[in-house]
Amino acid sequence: MKAVEITSFGMPDVLRLGTRPDAVAGVGEVLIQVAASGINRPDVLQRMGMYPVPPGASDLPGLEVAGTIVGGDAAAMQAAGFKLGDRVCALVAGGGYAQLCAAPVGQCLPVPKGMSDIEAATLPETFFTVWSNVFDRARLQSGETLLIQGGTSGIGVTAIQMAKAFGATVIATAGSDDKCAACLKLGADHAINYKTQDFVQEVKRITADAASQAAPGQGGMLSNAPVSGVNVILDMVAGDYVAREVECLAEDGRLVIIAVQGGVKAEFNAGLVLRRRLQITGSTLRPRPIAFKAAIAQALRNKVWPLIEAGKITTVIHSVFAPQEAAAAHALMETNQHIGKIVLDWSKV
Repeated sequence: MKAVEITSFGMPDVLRLGTRPDAVAGVGEVLIQVAASGINRPDVLQRMGMYPVPPGASDLPGLEVAGTIVGGDAAAMQAAGFKLGDRVCALVAGGGYAQLCAAPVGQCLPVPKGMSDIEAATLPETFFTVWSNVFDRARLQSGETLLIQGGTSGIGVTAIQMAKAFGATVIATAGSDDKCAACLKLGADHAINYKTQDFVQEVKRITADAASQAAPGQGGMLSNAPVSGVNVILDMVAGDYVAREVECLAEDGRLVIIAVQGGVKAEFNAGLVLRRRLQITGSTLRPRPIAFKAAIAQALRNKVWPLIEAGKITTVIHSVFAPQEAAAAHALMETNQHIGKIVLDWSKV
């Protein structure tokens, strides 16, 4: 099979299209003829030697694929309601940048009706991540307010749409006015250009205005009116953002960290954490057990896939590359100029 290999750790040009032995499905797995592979930030980190491959996973990059089931554990497929020839998308722990990929059957989902394989390849990594962190860990509820750092990233465009679909108010940050406009077009209620505005002050202003409007005619907020601040923050930056985000949280607010692009060290006002009863948490999905990811897949199939098929949540694709252009795809991701997802199309090999 053709596969994109990391020939050594380094810049995007270390990615090469080569040949590997065909992937083989093990117990509890299906073999997917890959039509398209999604590209994600962890792939870049793996290429740079900063994201070790979990034990037992393929050393090939790629955490999400879409394509057709061409083999696998027949009993596991039957139990999951899949069969040979079904079109699926899947979350994998590695090996996605290849023409064949083995995936745990529990981490597979049917391609939503009316969706192409290229579109479906953009779903697993971001949808699993957002559901696990925003809805499971941070317990976002209808009527609450979510702040998303990086609203035009693959995670961001997914989180905006999912949060809105489940009744939340969404504030998104982005690095340009055009990106802020894209966030609003996707459904965000407010967008903050973090390069020209102080997101802490803007969040306080937006949420104070909302609280004031909840108590009209009272000359300001009542004692029992909503406290200014957001209920949940989805953070991909960490570093010095953490201290500023703690200031943005309302009482009983939850900060969930899913990446550390701004660094792993943070100082913050612990007094605010105590007084406002704040929770700071985080997670990384790749090393979690298959059963954990399978439970997320089931939740997505039951609660989110119907929204996709109804057109209430859509995919946002910035660029599609041939596998032999994987280096250019990674270079684009590193510019942070994209809005939405970047995909490899295996029909272009």
